[in-house]
Amino acid sequence: MSDKTSSIVLFEQKEVRRVWDEKADQWFFSIIDIIEVLTGSTIPKRYWTDLKKKLSDEGFQLYDKIVQLKFIAKDGKKYATDCANTETVLRLIQSIPSPKAEPFKQWLAKVGYERLKEIEDPEIAIHRAGEYYRKKGYSEAWIAQRMRSIEIRHELTDEWRNRGIEKPEYAILTDDITEAWAGMKTRDYKKVKGLKSQNLRDHMTNLELVLNMLAEVSTTEIARKKNAKGLVENRKVAKQGGSIAGNARKEIESKTGKPVISTGNFLPTRKSPKKLK
Repeated sequence: MSDKTSSIVLFEQKEVRRVWDEKADQWFFSIIDIIEVLTGSTIPKRYWTDLKKKLSDEGFQLYDKIVQLKFIAKDGKKYATDCANTETVLRLIQSIPSPKAEPFKQWLAKVGYERLKEIEDPEIAIHRAGEYYRKKGYSEAWIAQRMRSIEIRHELTDEWRNRGIEKPEYAILTDDITEAWAGMKTRDYKKVKGLKSQNLRDHMTNLELVLNMLAEVSTTEIARKKNAKGLVENRKVAKQGGSIAGNARKEIESKTGKPVISTGNFLPTRKSPKKLK
């Protein structure tokens, strides 16, 4: 599969990983996640192994319906897992006895085709992201800031794409921006917050988000002004854009006497998310 975009959706506060295949115009869902949601099994992989055998005995051919896609795990590494499109998932659900089967089908019908609507109206995606954060327990003020940061990020990546940057190179440029404004590489920043595979921006304070936005919007504007082409030129621009926010961070720290970078996060290790100030 090519041109894939991964994301996470919630069903009754349980995460279900998925990948959008641009070529096929459809979502592919993690089967292990779905089994865990429907059965509550602590070993969904074993359940899936038994289910595959059962389906095979029933004559249902899975070979050409299941694809293996990689997702980032809690240890930060990517692992392949069996995935299926909406049609196949609905068939699998028929073989999984669960009181959640019917509400899950309704949920699947809703989220399975939302990407098509988002393509027609991008504002739908922003609204959906806001609902996701509300369910996670984030404050309205933080959500508003995060929504703005998503818009700015999209504008920056669009600019990179137009300037000949490939998707795998986005991480390099992002690392340059982060190091320039935060004083550390992205992986080190995540360590400070106790993160592994989680999205760093989802665990920033309002102030951290503001400075990160300043770094990214500055990078976008400088790239346009200098008409930067390719990775080498855009790396220079990324460092320049990040440095603008980096200077602002240092100024804030000199006036407040405390670091801007917070160790706080929103990891669900407590009954409610830790509120970042």
